[in-house]
Amino acid sequence: MADVRTVQVTFDCANPRAVAEFWKAALGYVDPPVPPGYESWDALDASLPAEKQGAVWAAQDPNGIGPRLFFQRVPESKTVKNRLHLDVRVGTGLTGDERLAALEAEATRLEALGATRLYLMEADEENESCQVMQDVEGNEFCLD
Repeated sequence: MADVRTVQVTFDCANPRAVAEFWKAALGYVDPPVPPGYESWDALDASLPAEKQGAVWAAQDPNGIGPRLFFQRVPESKTVKNRLHLDVRVGTGLTGDERLAALEAEATRLEALGATRLYLMEADEENESCQVMQDVEGNEFCLD
């Protein structure tokens, strides 16, 4: 049997720190520990050549359960729908109006952080309701 592997989710973006700050607030994630020899991530970033400053950022689950998130600056902007997206689980075990209320509350909270609502996929015979959204750079995700 194969060993279980951990994964890191990587976001291509224009402003890694801004996208990281959104996802940290959305998920309750934190910055990783600052490497030895630096008093802060800002100090480390300032020590880099100008073209590398602001090029990457990371966030991690403070409990060590969820995947590490990595944000890297790329020159091109997003042009099409994501082939991979995050489902933020806020309505697990809820149905009907109770689930819709949980999705609504979380969508409202995330809008205040810079997210955008796209559309609500209402429950059908197979699936519960799901709110499709975008983060601060237009990356789609679902409130599930």
